[in-house]
Amino acid sequence: MLSFSELKHLDNGLVPVITQAHDTKAVLMQAYMNEEAYDKTLETGLMHYYSRSRDCLWLKGETSGHYQHLVSLYADCDRDCLLAVVRQEGAACHTGAYSCFFEPIREEMS
Repeated sequence: MLSFSELKHLDNGLVPVITQAHDTKAVLMQAYMNEEAYDKTLETGLMHYYSRSRDCLWLKGETSGHYQHLVSLYADCDRDCLLAVVRQEGAACHTGAYSCFFEPIREEMS
């Protein structure tokens, strides 16, 4: 298992995290982790992120009840991004959508 110090951080000390649903394989959201969020996620099995807007640790689902239960966590080949595979309770997006990725820019090409 990698420690947080073995990951490559952005200048602000954060690592981007892509979160994917275990059952549907849908990409649910993108967020960031600092060392505290990383450690809490591994310790509790619940996804913790770092909220840049609130400047604090954020337990996903704490206010909405839409928790994310960690199934597996991977670092990419450069160790500068994480992929969290989760069991999602309810919606992942703060808008109430299942996934944060619902704004089409260019859809499937033939």
